[in-house]
Amino acid sequence: MPLVLVLMGISGAWIANLTAMDAWRPWFSAATLLCLALAFWNLYGPSSRCRSDGVCVSPQVLARRRRWLWLAAIGIAVLLLFPYYVVWFL
Repeated sequence: MPLVLVLMGISGAWIANLTAMDAWRPWFSAATLLCLALAFWNLYGPSSRCRSDGVCVSPQVLARRRRWLWLAAIGIAVLLLFPYYVVWFL
């Protein structure tokens, strides 16, 4: 949301006061973690290698997808934990 506001030309000083979405943060965090759990299940679950229709994924492609998922998970963890470690920088 803040990036969209910046792209629309709204200044950072006004965005700093934007707290209307703060009440929804736990719900968005839970939805994010659920999506991550589903992604990990798809790549590490029992049917991660071959689907039910018989199409199999090569090991190189599967390794690359897992690597990108871990990078995304680390980035998401950094962003989700931001409100807790930002006080160290202020």
